[in-house]
Amino acid sequence: MKADFDDHATSYADDVNGSVSFSGKDVDFFARRKADHLLGIVRRQLGHPGEQRLLDVGCGVGVTDSHLVSSVGSLHGVDVAADAVAEAATLNPTVTYGSYDGRRLPHPDHAFDVAFTVCVLHHVDPPDRAAFTAEMARVVRPGGLVAIFEHNPYNPLTRVAVSRCEFDEGVELLSSAEVAGLTTGAGLDLLERRYILFLPSDGALSDAVDSTFRRLPLGAQHFVAARRR
Repeated sequence: MKADFDDHATSYADDVNGSVSFSGKDVDFFARRKADHLLGIVRRQLGHPGEQRLLDVGCGVGVTDSHLVSSVGSLHGVDVAADAVAEAATLNPTVTYGSYDGRRLPHPDHAFDVAFTVCVLHHVDPPDRAAFTAEMARVVRPGGLVAIFEHNPYNPLTRVAVSRCEFDEGVELLSSAEVAGLTTGAGLDLLERRYILFLPSDGALSDAVDSTFRRLPLGAQHFVAARRR
């Protein structure tokens, strides 16, 4: 890992808000939009989210989970930063959280319908990214999903935000093609690759723009969804 997130457990929101202040939005806005996209993936590929078991790998302080927990069947989260996990448990008391060593997830094979990670992979050292993705695949049932959200390195404003964030210092952003390659390398079948967050707004217009321009590599972030065979 590039950063020690225990050092940012209590300042995470302020750190992110400072880096994206030029957008007029805050960390909660971006977390909510990505949670909405994740729920959309689940609906398209598996069915009703309320029937699914989800695992948030690299949950941090649980900001994304707060926008998911009321819509899914069950939600678990893990992170290498124990202090961040404690913050997440306070924010989301009905989510099951735990810390882990960053290598083997503390869950058995096939334990979840969906394993997802939100802007975590760029903090994983490049030689370890394949193993990280394979671990996500391991804990997903056959037919289940792995979803990976990342910053778009081709969006200039995203690069500005990353450069202004203290815990993103020295990171190497991943392209959509690189993330897709990691999922197929883990034995998963690629289902969706989309660019998202073209507009700093909510509602039908933002959803329509994200859907219409999903293949245009200009959205602030991107996601890859793949299925376990």
